[in-house]
Amino acid sequence: MQLKEKSSILFLLGRQIFRLIFSLFYRWRIEGLENVPCLGPAIIVSNHISFFDPPLIGSAIRRPLYFMAKKELFDIPVLKWIIKQTHAFPIKRDGQDMMAMRKALSLLKEGHLLLMFPEGTRSKNCVMGKARAGAGMLACNAQLPLIPVKLRNTSVMLKFRRIDIKFGKPVYPPKSFMKDDYVNLSQKVLNIIASM
Repeated sequence: MQLKEKSSILFLLGRQIFRLIFSLFYRWRIEGLENVPCLGPAIIVSNHISFFDPPLIGSAIRRPLYFMAKKELFDIPVLKWIIKQTHAFPIKRDGQDMMAMRKALSLLKEGHLLLMFPEGTRSKNCVMGKARAGAGMLACNAQLPLIPVKLRNTSVMLKFRRIDIKFGKPVYPPKSFMKDDYVNLSQKVLNIIASM
C-alpha cells in the first residue's frame, strides 16, 4: 500500500520560497527529474558542496524528501525545531551511527525518499572525496535504487551563478552482497556523479 506523504506547513512554504529564489536569482536548470520515482522509496545520492544542497534538491523534487543532518545542529532548540520540520533527522558523524541508519531504513520501508551524501561531509574545494558505506548499505539491505544527482555551482551561491541539478539513471544494488559491497556501491555511484 502506498504511503500518503504529509509535510508540515513550514516545509511546504519553505519549499515554495526556495523554488522562487532559485528560479529568479540563480536561473536553476533541472535535468533528469523523470529518473526520480513518483511513488515508492528510493535513495537520492548527491555530491555535497554547500549548506544549500539539501533545500536545493528538496525543492527540485516534488515529493517530500528526508535527509540526515549532523547531530550538533539538533543541540540548538529553535534550530532543532526548524530542521525537524524540514524532514531532517540527526546523525553522528564520527564512526557508524546505527540509530540513524535504522531511522533511515524505517523511512524507506514506509515508502519515503531519502537524501544522502556518500562522502559524509561537504567538500571544501569542490573535489569529491571517497565514499563511505552508508548509502550502499541501505541500498543493499533495502534492495532499493540509488538515484545519482550532480550539483554544479552551489559553492558560489553568493555570486548568483546559474545552478545546475542533474538526476541520473537509477543504480540498483546487487541481490547478493557482502559488507565490502557497501562501500563499493557507494563509490560506484559517486564515480557516476563525477562523470555526469
